[in-house]
Amino acid sequence: MKIPKRIKPLVEDGLVDEVIRPLMSGKEADVFIVRCGDEIRCAKIYKEADKRGFKQATLYQEGRKVRNSRRARAMEKGSRFGRKEQEQVWQNTEVDALFRLARVGVRVPKPYGCFDGVLLMELICDEHGAEAPRLNDVAMSPEQAIEDHQLMMRYVVRMLCEGLVHGDLSEFNVLVDAEGPVIIDLPQVVNAAANNHAEHFLARDVNKITAYYGLYAPEILDTRYAEEIWALYEAGELHPDVALSGEFDVIELDADVDAVIEEIKQAMIEEQQRLERLAQA
Repeated sequence: MKIPKRIKPLVEDGLVDEVIRPLMSGKEADVFIVRCGDEIRCAKIYKEADKRGFKQATLYQEGRKVRNSRRARAMEKGSRFGRKEQEQVWQNTEVDALFRLARVGVRVPKPYGCFDGVLLMELICDEHGAEAPRLNDVAMSPEQAIEDHQLMMRYVVRMLCEGLVHGDLSEFNVLVDAEGPVIIDLPQVVNAAANNHAEHFLARDVNKITAYYGLYAPEILDTRYAEEIWALYEAGELHPDVALSGEFDVIELDADVDAVIEEIKQAMIEEQQRLERLAQA
């Protein structure tokens, strides 16, 4: 097939020997199956920011640090150089996350490097050697659903222990091979400690995955893993091998409306007094 423009430099440099065929086209990237020597891999071509369908990307990027001060200033100003650097950070975030998560026992595709906006990585295959299906294309028994859901919760815990939240986890971002689920698509991964939306993203990740497996094992839908995991994280009690119950007691307190109103009145009085002092001065 015709070599995509973005992959041509990799072919010229000998990193890719052949582009076999397209694999998929998504909201953030196009993926091709390529041959690198004797191995069959994936080449993920990131789309430019104005062509991506990824909404509110800035929410995911909150808390990401850039060591080079010049680059950081350019990114804040939104200059052409800054936008280019922002794109590089977006792409390198996925590569970094893949290495980190594989190291802590989360199943992800093995990365081989990112070159000018093209990520070379492992092609996940099923037991017959064909491309592994996405989770949303897989049917399963109740027993398998419960087992795989437990494994996914373990992966979520290990990610959070590494300081990361996927941020866009669903049945469409998980592949299934002979050994079970494999998590993919991580450029939007969230810094759990520095992003104010991390709890929201984690809850959404867990609830989406739970809802899918719950189609095959409805009892899963009664679990409260998101709240349990985040509570353990905030308490400093989360570790990779923590025993989860899936239960979480929510303590509901009645709001003291009168006390809230009184605090507001007092604040207004203090502000009025401050303004009067300024006028007298």
